[in-house]
Amino acid sequence: MKRIFTLASVICMAACQHNAKTPAIDPANFDLSVAPNEDFYQYATGGWQARNPLKPEFSRYGSFDVLRENNEIRINELFAQMADMQAEPGSVEQKISDLYKMGLDSVRLNAEGAAPIAEGVRALLAVADRGELGRAIGGLHASVCNPFFGVGVEADLMNSDRNALYISQSGLLMGNRDYYLDEENASIREAYKTYLGRIFALAGLGEAEVAAAVEKTTAVETKLAEKMWSNVELRNIVAQYNPMSRADFERRYDAVDWASYREALGLGDFDRIIVATPSALDNANELLRTLPLDELRYYLAAHYIDAATSYLSDDFQQASFDLFGRTMAGQQEMRPRWKRAMAVPNGTLSEAVGEMYVARYFPAKDKERMLALVANLQTALGEHIAALDWMSDETKARAQEKLASFTVKIGYPDTWKDYSSLRIDPSKSYWENIVEANRWYTADNLSELGKPVDKAEWHMSPQTVNAYYNPTTNEICFP
Repeated sequence: MKRIFTLASVICMAACQHNAKTPAIDPANFDLSVAPNEDFYQYATGGWQARNPLKPEFSRYGSFDVLRENNEIRINELFAQMADMQAEPGSVEQKISDLYKMGLDSVRLNAEGAAPIAEGVRALLAVADRGELGRAIGGLHASVCNPFFGVGVEADLMNSDRNALYISQSGLLMGNRDYYLDEENASIREAYKTYLGRIFALAGLGEAEVAAAVEKTTAVETKLAEKMWSNVELRNIVAQYNPMSRADFERRYDAVDWASYREALGLGDFDRIIVATPSALDNANELLRTLPLDELRYYLAAHYIDAATSYLSDDFQQASFDLFGRTMAGQQEMRPRWKRAMAVPNGTLSEAVGEMYVARYFPAKDKERMLALVANLQTALGEHIAALDWMSDETKARAQEKLASFTVKIGYPDTWKDYSSLRIDPSKSYWENIVEANRWYTADNLSELGKPVDKAEWHMSPQTVNAYYNPTTNEICFP
């Protein structure tokens, strides 16, 4: 069992311990004018809601959102201080501050317009035959998005000490297949078509071509959605474990030139691949084989443009927000530019930012104190297991074995990720830098194929307000 606590959540826990007067239940959070049997939610939270009205940039607001907002202010203060410094070229400070400043520079972004994506869009719309599709898809998977399917490396579910290659369904810009198939989502589908029309037009397609591009993109995605596994089906982990030899895989899914795909993706040779959603990939393979080439080109271009919208001019960002923020999430306003700008280096160089965050807000003694607290909990749990009268001795032994192998990650990693080979060049566009960063992360992930699983690796940054359990490594992490 692996447990990870993010640093932000640990800071909260530590702070709560220092304040012994904090009540377990604050009566001010209740709304006593409402009977609990009439509206329990209003009864239990009405007071808190009245003191914390929903802000236009949020579609929901709770205690975790309060912590995240406080964290955003802290991180932005770190970045703002760095924005005026003359950082050494190639240093993490230079990479963080330049990414941050590029996100804030609305004048430059609006002046550039669609220029940063023009070449990429032209290349995708110029794919001449199906033989070129493998290279085009591999290039997108390496740096931008995951049309048709997604490929990545993670622990083998049947040998959790070793990393394996997985392939699974992907390729819907709205994410969930139900948006494309359920009648109740008809209005969202119309809003989606409006969005596609806007971004295709902003990217430079003519009016007549925009209409065709929208219809053909949605046609491809709807056909993909029809055979994708539902959220219920995806709960069946055993059904998603379908290892195949590379030869058998390429024989079954033969619509892609896999040699060109691997070269464009940067994936070396491999003997085995685990297919997570075989029937969905069968469908994607058939669509790649039979659909008209112009439909496939527009579909790929749509995914490319969509991936870039957050890093382009205001009109691209507004189009994206109107669909994904306003229509689908219920937000009334876009997040302030400083929050959007801050989120990019905070995600792209997450552990570098985390190292700065730790230095400012989380001394080593606090980490040691929280590790001791969790160790005490583990001891108590072991005593509890030993005293159970309903559990057999064999089961107790297995439970104690699992408890003893439980890995706890508190606050921040002992070894920080090395970003020295990641290049951020302010002379290039914001989007070009994002593409390069994505390529770096893809290469970093693929480099783990066939290697032992790094059980010390963190999958959440220290400044994240959350926690996770990783069953393949039996660890829990509390950043």
